Amino acid sequence: MNDQLETTRPDPDMLLNHLKQDEIRSTKGKLKIFFGMCAGVGKTYAMLKAAHKAKADGIYVVIGIVETHKRSDTEELLEGLEKVPLKELTYRETIFKEFDIDAILKLKPALVLIDELAHTNIPGSRNVKRYQDVIEILQNGIDVYTTLNVQHLESRAETVKQITGTTIRETVPDSILDQTDEIELVDITPDKLIQRLAEGKVYTGESSKQAIQNFFRKGNLTALREMSLRITAERVDKDLRTYKNEKNIYEVWKSGQRLMCAIGPSPYSSNLIRWTRRLAYSMESSWIAVYVETDQKISENNKKILTQNFNLVKELGGELVVTQDMNVIDAVMRIARENNVTQIVVGKSRKSKLQRLFPKNDFIKNLIKKSDDIDVYVLGGERNEEKELLFDVKAASHSSISKYFIAAIIIYLVGVLSYYFQSQIGYQTVSLLFLLVVAILPLANFGIGPVLFTALISALSWNYFFIPPHFTFHISKPEDALMFVMYFIVASVTGTLSSKIRIQQKLLRQREEKTNLLYNLSKKLSAAGSLNDVADAAIKEIETVFNAGVVLIFFESAKKLKAKPHASSSFIFNDAEWAYAQHCFVNKQKVGRFTNTLPNAEATYYPLDSKSGVLGVIGVSAASDLPPSFDQEELLNSFISQITNAIEREYLNELAKQTMLSTESEKLYKTLFNSISHELKTPITTIIGAVSSFKDEKIFENKSILQKFMSEINIAADRLHRLVENLLDMARLESGNLKLKLDWHSTADLIHASIKRLKDESANHKISVRISEDIVFKFDYVLLEQALINIIHNSILYSPAGSEIVVEAVHQNQQCVINISDNGTGFPDEVLSKLFNKFYRIPGTKTGGTGLGLSISKGFIEAHGGTITAMNRNTGGAIITITLPMK
Repeated sequence: MNDQLETTRPDPDMLLNHLKQDEIRSTKGKLKIFFGMCAGVGKTYAMLKAAHKAKADGIYVVIGIVETHKRSDTEELLEGLEKVPLKELTYRETIFKEFDIDAILKLKPALVLIDELAHTNIPGSRNVKRYQDVIEILQNGIDVYTTLNVQHLESRAETVKQITGTTIRETVPDSILDQTDEIELVDITPDKLIQRLAEGKVYTGESSKQAIQNFFRKGNLTALREMSLRITAERVDKDLRTYKNEKNIYEVWKSGQRLMCAIGPSPYSSNLIRWTRRLAYSMESSWIAVYVETDQKISENNKKILTQNFNLVKELGGELVVTQDMNVIDAVMRIARENNVTQIVVGKSRKSKLQRLFPKNDFIKNLIKKSDDIDVYVLGGERNEEKELLFDVKAASHSSISKYFIAAIIIYLVGVLSYYFQSQIGYQTVSLLFLLVVAILPLANFGIGPVLFTALISALSWNYFFIPPHFTFHISKPEDALMFVMYFIVASVTGTLSSKIRIQQKLLRQREEKTNLLYNLSKKLSAAGSLNDVADAAIKEIETVFNAGVVLIFFESAKKLKAKPHASSSFIFNDAEWAYAQHCFVNKQKVGRFTNTLPNAEATYYPLDSKSGVLGVIGVSAASDLPPSFDQEELLNSFISQITNAIEREYLNELAKQTMLSTESEKLYKTLFNSISHELKTPITTIIGAVSSFKDEKIFENKSILQKFMSEINIAADRLHRLVENLLDMARLESGNLKLKLDWHSTADLIHASIKRLKDESANHKISVRISEDIVFKFDYVLLEQALINIIHNSILYSPAGSEIVVEAVHQNQQCVINISDNGTGFPDEVLSKLFNKFYRIPGTKTGGTGLGLSISKGFIEAHGGTITAMNRNTGGAIITITLPMK
């Protein structure tokens, strides 16, 4: 009964994980995927039917986006459901429509329908892929219904390409299935789907015929259908196991077949693995392999064999589970029940004579005894394999013989010393000395076997040599007999508990070290601000922790690595090693040293396989000639996983920057084109009109009209000149090639010269100058004059005719402060922060201009180390303040 309780006791880590998952699920929306083998099976139709049912149940449902592909039966189901208007995006002068994520988040429906999960968004959208939009919506507590075809899963895209010959360009990571709360399989037979195609219910016209001849061939559809059914079955199996773990149900439910083989550091384990794989294939079931790690050390040769067995499990498509436990049988049964295993496969070895004397230690008998309703297959091996297996099991399961000899010698020495001092200390004290030895041995790295052996021989020695009558195992006094029994029990329990505590401390220390190493790596990767920083941190950490040379090669294209590794790489990289790394990159599998693929390589190569694809390869060249232990390999894989995520993060950040830059560039292009075209068109039209009038010779006879036309041409030419100057000035600012020509100048001269250049533009305004004292300091006269002209010209444009513009200069705290104020309408409060942005013009204004003047002024003033601000006056109008340091 106790064994059963021990086996079925809930794992605290698992319970904590369940609580965390429940907490996350309570704040997130629920995701339901309508899953099918390909287009045309009725996923969207089924989703809309489910939406109508949800609406009938009182749930607030909206349509984010649904692609009907002009199918009449699907379009009919759109009626009665609220549609969120699509957002228009312009890309390469073409208008596209995407669903409006901001509108959905603002609307806050209970359920939103988002068709075609694998869709790639138009550049300029918030997220690159639609599934990222869905994740964001889920995080805001909104439920989502969506659709997905099997070929759009990242792990299945390559297989679908091999089957159909069609490259799948839009994929979603398989991890999206882990975030799914429900998968509904929408399934029809290939024949029925082909019939729907022929009737034009999937594609219309010539497209339908081409589809039947290519992608929608019956063989292709059958293969795709099998894939979709298997994925759904795997998900259902996972849901069942999760449910049982959450509800603490440890009985095996044989709703499906699931096999598990128990492996170890033995060559015979490879036979167990292959046999389990064959049986699972014939039963069409999933399978796992479990290895129980105890405190016992294994030889270096056995470590190699164990690594080979692990690799074989992965190569044959099995799931590898490694657990730590002192009791192998309890661990095997715990893993079996957690994974709803229906059959366990173990190997049988020949027993020694000693093992036959203690049938209670028979692994297979005890496993069968505890297996309850789980079937156990016991496989026998060939005679030579059994001998090798027996040797390995002893090496892996028992302490070395030397430990037993050392324990016996220690008891012998303590016994001899106690025998000579028996008259002084008494035989009861001798038992305490023996007990002390038993308690200390676990601290000296002695296993449970030597400790129990020490407890046994110390009890017998105490009885034979010290308890009266001496030199016999007979005990005359009842109290001595009771003391002897109590001693043996206390010694055995104390030694065993001490040994277990030491082992648990060792395991905890190992976990703590691993956690600290992963934390340090995570902290450094998080602090990295660029791809180079990530690479530097990754290489340095792997070098330090694993004492190995490291090479990191990023991808150049989807099928090729860059010719040169990252500059921080510490491993000498030649053409042959590059070829090995390229093989790893293309095939997405670990190759090289200590593997069965390209084992002659100097390094082991790991693909940086992310949701976005393989981002590169990391090569690790260990200093040791021995393969890494499972713990080391597991830690390295965790390192590589974190490094891959960090690299993907930087690539996605760069992609987001490029997308934003592309969007901003396109927006800038449109703004510039609209502004310049207007600014060019108006003066050019004026000049052309005036020049055309000169064809009439009578114009030259009327001097007033001639003077008017000449004035218009002059104003238009000045406007064109100002436009060109602004564009050139902005180009100088953007290029970073602006150099100041500092010299001593008068502020009064600067202000009066600027106003004089605006004589024609300011004809209908009064400009007043207020300078208490002439301020002289070093500045670039040309640049500040242009800045001041732009600001005063802006005040002229935005203030009514006849109003006064005041330009004031004062000396304050080693700074020259110039204020330009007007009596206009001022600026709306919401635009004050945007006034100095490039190409910004106040909405609704009729004045011309490119929106560059104030931006250029800001650039010139900041080049002098100054500042420029704008604010509205309480008495009406606006004031722009320039502050310049006096150098």
